[in-house]
Amino acid sequence: MKAAVLESYNNFVWKDVSDPVVQPGEVLVRIKFASICGTDMHIFPGDFHPRTPIPFIPGHEMGGVIEDISAGVERFNIGDKVAIDPIIWCNECPACKRGHYPACSGLKLLGVDMDGGFAELISVKPFMLFKAANHIPDEHVALVEIYGIGFHANNRVGTKQGDTLAIWGAGRVGQAILQAARIKTDRPIFIVDPLENRLKIASENYKNVITINPKKENPVEVIKTHTNGKGVDIAFEAVGHAEEIKGVYTPIRSCIQSLRGGGKVCVLGLSDHPAPIVFKELIWKEAQIVTSRVSHGEFAEVIDHLNIGSLKPDALISKIMYGSQIQEAFELVQKHKEKYLKVLLDFR
Repeated sequence: MKAAVLESYNNFVWKDVSDPVVQPGEVLVRIKFASICGTDMHIFPGDFHPRTPIPFIPGHEMGGVIEDISAGVERFNIGDKVAIDPIIWCNECPACKRGHYPACSGLKLLGVDMDGGFAELISVKPFMLFKAANHIPDEHVALVEIYGIGFHANNRVGTKQGDTLAIWGAGRVGQAILQAARIKTDRPIFIVDPLENRLKIASENYKNVITINPKKENPVEVIKTHTNGKGVDIAFEAVGHAEEIKGVYTPIRSCIQSLRGGGKVCVLGLSDHPAPIVFKELIWKEAQIVTSRVSHGEFAEVIDHLNIGSLKPDALISKIMYGSQIQEAFELVQKHKEKYLKVLLDFR
């Protein structure tokens, strides 16, 4: 088969590799589309070293069609369209024994800790597969994983009808949070980002979305003005490595300041830098900080909504390129991040 092999950091090679060996109890999937994730953009230059092996095949957002099934596998048939959940948990740690798999102390991901989906074929365990209806476009199936992160974040804080929200970060994850939230509440959603193109995507695709560029106005002040000083019920931090903006607090502190009394902050941004918090501001509101890491079975929820057309996956897709163009695709996103949300790789 053909695969995109990260031979060395910053260097993909499109080459022939051995087909995966389907072990007993596994399913062989022919990849149709895979999506470039923010994590992939950090793997590419070596930010995940030494966690990521080199050389290896990245890719953890993917979908395809079942090509072969080993003996003993039930519930699936050759030809089924499937999304692949890349999460592998240990089943032994305290979190796993409580059924809280995203908090697994030994959690691994296809395409991060081992070969993944930037290839024509992959062999996986059936628990990682979620059937998608035939009428769902192959391109959209590859987005189930990123949507799963957005749905999981909303589930972690219990977003419900009547909630007013704020989202710091209008990138891939922020947009997924927005789309998941829009299904759950029709109240105003504020979205904060210094990149106008990302704000435009959010406002053009959904009603009652108020965009805020923190380089032009103070997000907390805008939110307080629109909510008559009350603040929002839930604020999401999906920034991670935040750009310092003069006169504006960090995203996490701004999230806290934007809350109503008793509100919740959900933090998803993965940064290695400390994020200053004035806990007095949190305590006075008796607010909560909740974290959200990956997903926890939300693939089925996402597919249900793709099935009925309540999500807008085309709003996330900036460009589609062939798998053989992977080096060009990564360099494009690396150099022009303001122009692209999801770049999909076509492995058909």
